[in-house]
Amino acid sequence: MSEDFILNAESRNDLGKGASRRLRRLAGLVPGIVYGSNKKPVNITVSHKELTKHLESEAFYSHIISLVVDGKAEDVILKDLQRHPAKAQLIHADFMRVSKTKKLNTSVPLHFLNEDTSKGVKMQGGNIVHNMVQLEISCLPANLPEFIEVDLADVELGQVVHISDIKLPKGVTSVALSHGEDHDLPVVAINKPKGASADDAEDAAEEGEADSE
Repeated sequence: MSEDFILNAESRNDLGKGASRRLRRLAGLVPGIVYGSNKKPVNITVSHKELTKHLESEAFYSHIISLVVDGKAEDVILKDLQRHPAKAQLIHADFMRVSKTKKLNTSVPLHFLNEDTSKGVKMQGGNIVHNMVQLEISCLPANLPEFIEVDLADVELGQVVHISDIKLPKGVTSVALSHGEDHDLPVVAINKPKGASADDAEDAAEEGEADSE
């Protein structure tokens, strides 16, 4: 983990939709909640401006955050975020407490490498189809990756990359695979372009081979 995130918050007692609207409209605050670790849930508010600034970093979504509530810091992860459907406004944020000694389940983004230069695309004329863009994992907080890389350099036309094909960082496991082989879901594939025949794909492959000679 390359960044440290600190987010300031205050506890709140004024609950309900009306109170939440007033917080967002008049005070520039986002209502939220902190829960987990067998502790009582705490309703909080955070600065809309501060939270929006943090959200500009992709790492914030899959990173341990030091949430300072009324001056006391807790380690949390952002578990859920609600946005206004039409405005650039955050509606509500959920934070889950984490323990350094207990594994946590969370989703991290997938970064796909060498898409344009993969064999199935450059040499065989295929199109990449993403079945998922993030992966649910289990690990200790210290091993939480900001993202997981999926290298497509050697993936060919018609080939499907499953969860089991992804090389996970040390100490990180797939939640789906922990439920058995039946949950080894497809992650990304290189398919034949719509309307293209097998001969077209073969011609594209031959052209790619010629270009590489």
